[in-house]
Order: sequence, then structure tokens, then C-alpha cells
Amino acid sequence: MSKKIGILGSGAVAKALGTGFVQHGYEVKLGTRDASKLADWQAETGGKAHVSSVAEAAAFGDAIVLAVKGTAVEKVLQHAGAANLNEKTIMDATNPIAEAPPVNGVLQFFTSLDDSLMERLQKNFPGAHFVKAFNSVGSHLMVNPDFGGARPSMFICGNEESAKREVAGILGQFGWEVEDMGGAEAARVIEPLCILWCIPGFKNNQWAHAFKLLKQ
Repeated sequence: MSKKIGILGSGAVAKALGTGFVQHGYEVKLGTRDASKLADWQAETGGKAHVSSVAEAAAFGDAIVLAVKGTAVEKVLQHAGAANLNEKTIMDATNPIAEAPPVNGVLQFFTSLDDSLMERLQKNFPGAHFVKAFNSVGSHLMVNPDFGGARPSMFICGNEESAKREVAGILGQFGWEVEDMGGAEAARVIEPLCILWCIPGFKNNQWAHAFKLLKQ
């Protein structure tokens, strides 16, 4: 399993996952355009995580986490450089949230049910192995979620089986039960789980929940 993780992003998701990877013994480098705003976070990791440019973080990682706004993700990947992404597992935590307010608590997407953001990314960066993960829960619950001993479900998808196995191993370390939904097309339904997850938050300020797939 990869031990060097490059994280593209500097927001709550990037920092939460960065901290989680450090806690689980990984080497971490966050890529951002403004390293100064991560100084406090870097100090909180005891200096075990490093901050760099987007391209440097992408080159550093044996595997990469994509944790930026959906509207900015293609530009960020261009800055990362296709050569730094080729043949690498890309954990895609992004969602195609539109630059528009929710409607009665329902987020608006700039994709449709016949398309997904991850499919677009896979098409534009065919050498990388995208795996949708971490997109259907809040950043505070992404690592070691505590639901009284019950493991919540994380739905993943992607075209490369070895990449999904790698991500499944990481998710297992992080306290998740993994549900593999198949190829990249499944992102068309996994991405909208973000909309469903956010509704209780917008309506009732309830953000401490996750999905669980029950089986007989």
C-alpha cells in the first residue's frame, strides 16, 4: 500500500484527511497555492506533514487525494500536471456543487444523472486511476468515525480494480466498511449522496450522520 500521500487542496477536507493519514503512519504533503494559510495546521501535525505547491504534492504522492471545490478541480489537476498523475491512484473526494445556494436544503449540481464529475476527470486525465471516495460524509467524520462500534458504509467506484483495492485498504484503516459500486459510471449516483447527506444539516443543523448499507 502507498505510504506517501499527496493531497491537492487546503480546505477542511484536505486538512482532515491529511491529519488522518499522518495519524495512520503515512507521509503527507499538501499542495496549495497559499502555503501560509496551512501553517497552523502543519504545526498541529507536529511537523509530520509538509506543505508545497500542487505540482510538488502530486509528484510526491504514491497515491493522491483530490480535495478541492468541484468547480476548480480541473484547473487544479492541470496545475498538478498529467505526468505527475499517470498510473497513480487518485482518491476523488470532490462533488460537482454549483455556485448557487441550496433550494430548501437541496444542493444544486452542475452535472446530471447521465454524467458525473469523476467521469469527466477520468476522460480528461486517462492515465490516472480515479476512485470516488470520501465525498458522502462531512470532513469531521472521514477518519475514525465513531458510531458506537458500527462501521458506516463508504461507497466507492472506479475503472481500475487495483486502485479500488488500494483505496479500500485505506478506508478500512480509517474505520469504514467499503461498498464497491463498480465502474466510473457509478459516480453518477455516488456523487449525489452528498446532496442527501447535507439535507439534515441544512434543515435541522444535524451533521453527525453517515450512510450504512444493510444486507441480508
